[in-house]
Amino acid sequence: MRDLAAWTSRLDLSAVPGQVQAAARRQLLDGLGCLISAVRRNEASAATQVAQGLGGPAEATLVGTTTRVGAPAAACGNAVALHALDFDDTHAAGLVHPTAVVAPTVLAVAEQTGATGAQLLAAYVAGVETICRLGAAAPHAFHARGVHATSACGTVAAAVTTARLLNLDEERTTDAIGIAASGASGLLEFLATGSSTKQLHPGFAAYNGILAARLAAAGATGPVSALDGERGLYRALAGRVPDRVALLGDLGRRWETAAITVKPYPACQLSHAAVTAAMKLRQQVDPGRITALRLHLHPDAVPIVGDLAPATAYAAKFSAAWCAAVALLDGTLPVEAFDRSDRPDAARLAARTTVLAWPADQAQMPAADAPARIEATMDADPARAPADATVDDGWIVADAEHGGGRPGDPGLDDLVRRKARAALGDRADAVTAAVDGLATAATVTDLMRSLA
Repeated sequence: MRDLAAWTSRLDLSAVPGQVQAAARRQLLDGLGCLISAVRRNEASAATQVAQGLGGPAEATLVGTTTRVGAPAAACGNAVALHALDFDDTHAAGLVHPTAVVAPTVLAVAEQTGATGAQLLAAYVAGVETICRLGAAAPHAFHARGVHATSACGTVAAAVTTARLLNLDEERTTDAIGIAASGASGLLEFLATGSSTKQLHPGFAAYNGILAARLAAAGATGPVSALDGERGLYRALAGRVPDRVALLGDLGRRWETAAITVKPYPACQLSHAAVTAAMKLRQQVDPGRITALRLHLHPDAVPIVGDLAPATAYAAKFSAAWCAAVALLDGTLPVEAFDRSDRPDAARLAARTTVLAWPADQAQMPAADAPARIEATMDADPARAPADATVDDGWIVADAEHGGGRPGDPGLDDLVRRKARAALGDRADAVTAAVDGLATAATVTDLMRSLA
């Protein structure tokens, strides 16, 4: 843990390669668009109301209000809003949502401390590297035990982010990590009911991480073995020891900040390849004539997105069958699709779906970056399938190697800017310019004003 604290506490933007800085700015812009979208749709009203009530010194902006509150409260409210639509970015190897936790934390603490744009970016990269590496050091292990990795790992990342902006040294940053690990939490039981607790998890992580760093700055201590000790984060919440290479290997040379996927669809990342496959299948069949569907997913994805009859709009975001059904019917899956989660045509197609797991020997890659296959059978009328359609034992087949928005995809920057323009409207140019100019900005004031 000292190695992580030593590296993050000294990270300066000058040590971050240009392409990694560009990725950081891209993810910040995407996250701000997700945040504003949720605020405009009133998707995080409870968190905003509570954050306003927490009050505190006027340190940071609670987006969507005229209120400035304490940095922990602002970060909490903004983090819940950023994650509320499940449209924010994903690190596939760690199965975490890095920007949902780190961006609200870094914005709030940068306002509090009067940080420069370069300091904000360096702290953001330190936090993103931390949450991604923590998740990737135990792939899917947190989720397998019912723990949301974004929350568990994000609390430590928020502490690291805050510590960097408070200029804490290696020893105090180590304490902040140890304190934050004791405040890490986040249960996946929301999957049973479709309740909103998952939306709250980044808020818990941001709030607790800021408190952990402040406590460390004030002299509180945390165990140096809080991550990998016998009763540390990994053994307690993931049931295993961390992969030290994934966690600490090549710090400053291997940049996870540049390995993050931007979501094209506002749904769980584990469904995205299925949605892409459904879009392809739609070109071969008439959705109204489908009598049965088979959906093949990574085995780690099935317990999370295998529900066929989501009870709430939020639960629909975690039903690969429902998302694929809408993609088949409409050829799109926008934010507004989840306003009609009870639509009968989607429910009928989802009910005709069997979700299957890929064989273990075909599922070695991370679940969030794995392929999906969708297969359909049709009624007695001839299927509207082209001559070159893939047919296997009477099933019409469509495959997707992965979802969209991955690092290196040719249209990635365009995807982010389209999302930002849709979310930010006439504010898009101002927000984009403020994010693009962060490296040379004397303060973060212009950025926060652009979000007013």
